[in-house]
Amino acid sequence: MEAPAADAALAALDDLAARAGNPIGLILGSGFEDAPDLIGRLAARHRLIGASAGTVAALKDPLAFAALCARLDVPHPAVATEPPPDSAAWLLKRAGGSGGSHIRPATRSSAPAGHYFQARVPGRPHALNVLAVGRTIRILAVTEQWCAPSAIRPFRYAGALARGAGEAPALPAQVVAAVAAATERIVAATGLSGLASADLLVDGTEWWLTEINPRPGATLDILDRRGTPLLAAHIDACLGAMPEPGAHPAGAAAAQICYADRELAPVPDLAWPDCVRDRPCPGSVVRRDAPLCTVLAEGADRAEVLALLETRTAQLRAVCAAKKTHPEEAPS
Repeated sequence: MEAPAADAALAALDDLAARAGNPIGLILGSGFEDAPDLIGRLAARHRLIGASAGTVAALKDPLAFAALCARLDVPHPAVATEPPPDSAAWLLKRAGGSGGSHIRPATRSSAPAGHYFQARVPGRPHALNVLAVGRTIRILAVTEQWCAPSAIRPFRYAGALARGAGEAPALPAQVVAAVAAATERIVAATGLSGLASADLLVDGTEWWLTEINPRPGATLDILDRRGTPLLAAHIDACLGAMPEPGAHPAGAAAAQICYADRELAPVPDLAWPDCVRDRPCPGSVVRRDAPLCTVLAEGADRAEVLALLETRTAQLRAVCAAKKTHPEEAPS
């Protein structure tokens, strides 16, 4: 984050804290992983509930994280800063990036400032979602993920799904156990606390840890269906107590980003249904291929949830396309 933007963020938080009176503390979401110095400045002025600047630096510096995984015997794709001789077998990533939009196929050119190369590995994307306290973790869920490729962003994140308690597990038990053990080793080595997720690529019984997200993530909406609110559990964990979040939900849930298939300028004034989050303000501008909103769905099982998610997303696109000439309501 550039210095003016960092200074503006600090000033805004100072003002918000002053108006709040006596806030519990500060919980950071995405967008700070490439700015551990800013996290340090925030922690010096506000009570930080989550990963420290040192922990974020250890987990989000690509070379340091790869070295940590090697030391702890955790499968992790190779990384490099020099152009690989076989570029087709590598990806170009931005250090501290999130959401997948920053990932590109590698070329023989040098990596731009703040970027690095990572070897391609096979498998489907999943994540182990956990609460971390001290040297231990509590598994919340295994989520499966998928992409919404565009012409220039082939690995753009689209959504995630958590299966219900009665369904077949998303991953083999031996893989989950191995990933959990590896995550605990990383937690112990870095001092990570609170909500976090370990992103994986899984091919049968083989797996590779691609990164650790040291914060509440994009799956919070679909995982927050237990007796204890997950943000409350996050606060307890960061204060050193391992909470009991409650039983795994019986049904499945998923969230999917709806990317604009055309420019909306201005965004129409819609009656957004409850299943839609991250709603843009009426009159604002959403560029083509930019995130428009997030669509949620719950159901008995994985198949029902995915079908409902696609139906709701298609209906929402149709309403946005027709809004200028037909004053229809958004889907229910």
